[in-house]
Amino acid sequence: MRAVGLIVEYNPFHNGHLYHLQQSKKITQSDAVVAVMSGHFLQRGEPALLDKWSRTRMALAGGCDLVIELPVAYATQAAEWFAYGAVSLLEATGIVDSFCFGTESGELAPLEAAAELMAAEPPSFKALLAELLATGISYPDAYSKAVSAYLAAQGFEAAASFPFALPNHTLGLHYLLALKRLGGTMKPYTLAREKAQYHDSTASDSRIASATAIRKLLLEQRQLAAAAPYVPAATMNLLEERLAAGRELVSWQQFEHPLLHAILTRSAEQLAAHHGMTEGLEHRILQSLPKLDALRMDALLAAIKTKRYTRTKLQRALLSVLLGHTKADLTTDKLRSGAAYIRVLGFSPKGRELLAGMRRTARLPVLLSAARPPERYPFLELDVQASTAYMLGTLPASAAVPAELFRDYTDKPVMWPSAEACKVKPVTRHPQV
Repeated sequence: MRAVGLIVEYNPFHNGHLYHLQQSKKITQSDAVVAVMSGHFLQRGEPALLDKWSRTRMALAGGCDLVIELPVAYATQAAEWFAYGAVSLLEATGIVDSFCFGTESGELAPLEAAAELMAAEPPSFKALLAELLATGISYPDAYSKAVSAYLAAQGFEAAASFPFALPNHTLGLHYLLALKRLGGTMKPYTLAREKAQYHDSTASDSRIASATAIRKLLLEQRQLAAAAPYVPAATMNLLEERLAAGRELVSWQQFEHPLLHAILTRSAEQLAAHHGMTEGLEHRILQSLPKLDALRMDALLAAIKTKRYTRTKLQRALLSVLLGHTKADLTTDKLRSGAAYIRVLGFSPKGRELLAGMRRTARLPVLLSAARPPERYPFLELDVQASTAYMLGTLPASAAVPAELFRDYTDKPVMWPSAEACKVKPVTRHPQV
């Protein structure tokens, strides 16, 4: 059975994701889809709209066959380590033949040319990057400019003019760099994003919108009906199910007070020990708090944002404080060593066959729950802690909190279709969010 790998967040699963999934199977001539999906916290330093088990159900209902979790140690990182963690997991399964990612252009050749030249990070490239960072621009801007300058210096003029700074081009380059650095065997493919780009905050098409635009509709307009044209029926049903259970959709708002508590109970030296705290950022945060008009995440981000500190970088740094992630937890050596396990979140009937094959071929232990000694799997312990923080911040007061907090230990992988979900019900109502 041929399987294609997808690297996803599905926050939430929408029609653009469905198109990507279906086209990925088509162009790779694959029989099945393996998705490596971020858990409760995401690459831009934000909490997921819904918990990882709900999003696993969306993924399986949308056509994924096997969903594995990208550990929070990688899921909340900048492009380099996010990509490295995801690609290394797909490679480690031993069952994935290819992987397919979306880009703004749909062009693979310039990305492959850059990855081939830069896999070893030549000293001249590092020097270019250092020079650009010294000008005070953000790391993503400096990196993309250094890539273009390095390619031009090596005589690759056509590739040098490629827009590496676009978000999905940046991720795509790092996927290919990770594949080369790992000595991977998967064949890469890319698809052009259709009708909606990564950062688009509004919908311009009748059926396709970015996840950013859909979250804005759900969280700001607070009506499910507003998002209904852009998501499959199964996604809408799962959103309705959550709201009917008295559970809100999740944003940074639920974590503002826990974050402020974490900041205010730490000294500058203690804050500086957290991952992502660089160049005295801890002092800027502490000095800004007394001047805020409101104790809100948006107000804090606006107060500390600079040309060098992007919103995403700041969110990741603040998230590390919320989750207690230190620089010692996430050293370069530890990240390079990989996750040390493959955590299965869910599977379809076809995915059950893949899972059986993966048990024979995987280069890492395959885990169906988190009930393993934490000293053997330190990143798994971070996953459990992230789950407890997420659930504690998002549960209604009436929920059975202890059981919900520790679902990583007790929940079995999601099986789709379940007995009660063999048929997707038609969407007939759209309650307020």
